[in-house]
Amino acid sequence: MKYRNRVLAGAAFCALMMCGCGETPEARRTRFLSKGKELVAKRDYQRALLELRNAAQAVPKEAADPYYQMGLVYAGMQDYRSAYEAFQKALSVNPNHAEARLKVAQMMAASEDDKIVRDANSKLEKLLAGGKPDVDTLNTLALTELRLGRIENAVQTLEKVIMQSPGELISTLTLARAKMIQGETKAAEDVLKQAAAAAPKSSELPRVLAGFYADQRRWTEAEEQLRKVLATDAANGPAMLDLARLLANQGRKPEAEQMFKKLSATESFRSIYAAFLYDENRSAEAAKELERLAGQYPDDRQIRTNLVVVYRALGRKDDARKVLERALKKFERDSDALLQRAEILIEEKQYAQAETDVNAVRKLRPTSPEVRYITAKLNRAKGSLLTYRQEMEEALRLNPALLPVRVELAESLIAGKEAKAALNVVNSAPQFQKAALPLLVQRNWAHWAMGEMAAMRQGIDAGLGESRTNDLLVQDAMWKLRSNNAAGARASLEEALKQDPGDLRALKALSNSFLAQKDRDLALKTVKAYAAMNPKSALMQEYLGAMLLQNMDLEGARRALDAAKAADPKFLQTDLTLAQVEVMQGKVDDARKRLESLAASDPSNVLAPLWLGNLETMKGNYPRAIAEYRKAVSSNPNDAQAANNLAYLLIEHAKETEEALKHAQRAVELSPDDPDYCDTLGWVLYRKGLYRSAIPYLERATANSRSVVSKYHLAMAYAMAGDRKRGESTLQAALKVNSRVPEAEAAQKVLSQAN
Repeated sequence: MKYRNRVLAGAAFCALMMCGCGETPEARRTRFLSKGKELVAKRDYQRALLELRNAAQAVPKEAADPYYQMGLVYAGMQDYRSAYEAFQKALSVNPNHAEARLKVAQMMAASEDDKIVRDANSKLEKLLAGGKPDVDTLNTLALTELRLGRIENAVQTLEKVIMQSPGELISTLTLARAKMIQGETKAAEDVLKQAAAAAPKSSELPRVLAGFYADQRRWTEAEEQLRKVLATDAANGPAMLDLARLLANQGRKPEAEQMFKKLSATESFRSIYAAFLYDENRSAEAAKELERLAGQYPDDRQIRTNLVVVYRALGRKDDARKVLERALKKFERDSDALLQRAEILIEEKQYAQAETDVNAVRKLRPTSPEVRYITAKLNRAKGSLLTYRQEMEEALRLNPALLPVRVELAESLIAGKEAKAALNVVNSAPQFQKAALPLLVQRNWAHWAMGEMAAMRQGIDAGLGESRTNDLLVQDAMWKLRSNNAAGARASLEEALKQDPGDLRALKALSNSFLAQKDRDLALKTVKAYAAMNPKSALMQEYLGAMLLQNMDLEGARRALDAAKAADPKFLQTDLTLAQVEVMQGKVDDARKRLESLAASDPSNVLAPLWLGNLETMKGNYPRAIAEYRKAVSSNPNDAQAANNLAYLLIEHAKETEEALKHAQRAVELSPDDPDYCDTLGWVLYRKGLYRSAIPYLERATANSRSVVSKYHLAMAYAMAGDRKRGESTLQAALKVNSRVPEAEAAQKVLSQAN
């Protein structure tokens, strides 16, 4: 019996196998395609792509539709490069796939390259010539005409569409935009109002009209349009969202909050209330809301992603990691979870593991701009700034609409004293983003760094006319400070601090406004007041400690720094400032122990060995100082100060000329305008006997520094290079400034021997 049962079981297994094998390729294609579309509806994009790829492979000759669906998925993921490639694959299988042809033309029409837009225009005209004109194709054709400056052609095309389809949304929007380009604001309004009247049941057109009024700052009329939509359709999510944002922009936060909360009950906007709480700096409440949602909708990736973001903002990395580990245990190829885990690993300086996660996602999404962005962050953390910028630029090339990436790249360039390059990055944004406030803020900072004060003023005024954000108020204050308008600067800063009492930038600028009028006591009093309002802000307590240190109130500084340490034990700057206090109190050994502990607890810390080197140099312990500076340079090859200090000690106290030259050159390469670094490089070249090579660097040093030492170095270089006259005049000028430094005697000796 047992044998017979095994035979039957085997037969049943074979029958099942035969059934599976008997499924036709066409049936498999249909099954995979249907499953893929089902997963897209659930926003499970990665699994959807797997099903759609299977559908394409099942019947390669009929893969056009699966590839087209893949293109839609990639577009939904904002991976436009992959979307374009998928649509092109659809056309390679079926050149007459009308939807794919239109998508390709639409993506080309969105390009910033006029040549590509012209090509899109040509493709659309051929598409229209080959069949019956449809609304989508005509709208895209009109868009290309508009982009190419053929406004009248665009208007004619759009008016034709609207005559055939009154109230058609895209045509109406584009026609209104064309009228605005022509400077006909009233005509644009009439277009929108006529379209809304022609389609009284449309909820989209009143929303568009509301957006038009909001852009014109006609808040009451904008609100009326949105209320009209909600009066007939109280559950209209997009209208609720528009109204909530409108209320928030007018400062009507309680009303906005209630609207966001109500909106979060709809499926498409589950996370919106949590996002509002997060934007309002109520992160703990946002976390609770997202935790509730995650429990209710465990398969919603967007909720999970947002929850991880909020956990990280709250410093709850362990909770964030647990969420991601659960997701990856469920589906190990979850690219969203892998990328978020990589970000956490980068913050924890676990670069090898982070790279493993990034590479795993790169295989799944080889042209994803998100992957490029995380790769950029990894390289920045490792100190590879050039690669960081290249990856950021590639992310923007793949998706020019990535506003946060563009803003971060601009910030990085400004910080690296490349303001002109930052301005190019900002101005290269897509047309619809050029007026975005985050870009306007970065454009202003670039103008500030370039000294273009008139352009900055224009940008500040444009921004403040739209929204009085803290960024713009701080910029307004800094501009006024530079224009000697301290009172005006203070008014803006006080407004910023009223909005956010913990804004350290605003507090620093406010303090500087008093210092500009030589009122040090009032500056300190102001900082004390705001620090008292924010006792748990490590940043503010540390700033107060540093300010008290400058005023030689060592005990007060110590109390403030202890408060900063209690608020955030991991805040690096607190330990560094405490070390300064200890040195000034004569507790050098305590300072050394603090810095050594800091270096031991975080081997990648670049400031601890640098400060230890400074401490040992101050004590005259040059071998230990050299060892610490070498650690600092090894940890961060881009630390110009560590490279410079190491070079100077190597040439002065170790006679290591070749190594000294390497580090001195690196310091000048990193900071070419720093006079101290130029002096060190010039002095190293002098000590190597390369007097003529030393002179240009020493001249740069003396031109940009008040240090008399550089002048003595230059006098000696002139003399040894055979230019005794310039050497003598430089020496005499230096002696008038300060004749008591050791270099004065050395220079006089060199000049006397040269004579």
